[in-house]
Amino acid sequence: MSITLDIPDDIHKALHVGPEETEKRLKLELAVSLYAQGALSQGKAAELAGLDWFEFNDVLAQRGIPMHYGQKELEQDLAYARSRQ
Repeated sequence: MSITLDIPDDIHKALHVGPEETEKRLKLELAVSLYAQGALSQGKAAELAGLDWFEFNDVLAQRGIPMHYGQKELEQDLAYARSRQ
């Protein structure tokens, strides 16, 4: 399942980037926000952002967002890593 969002033209224009860059930027912002709220594991948030785990970790570090990593997150990330092999 996928979800489509309609972004008003004035918001898209305010970002001063093309449609592909707008989509990429919005996915990254959504992924960072959901990770920071604890709604997504780091692996799933990285997947949403279209980045690998290390790239996403760099984004979190640049923004000063602490890693919240416990047993649940470890299990989710291991399951995700296994599914990508």
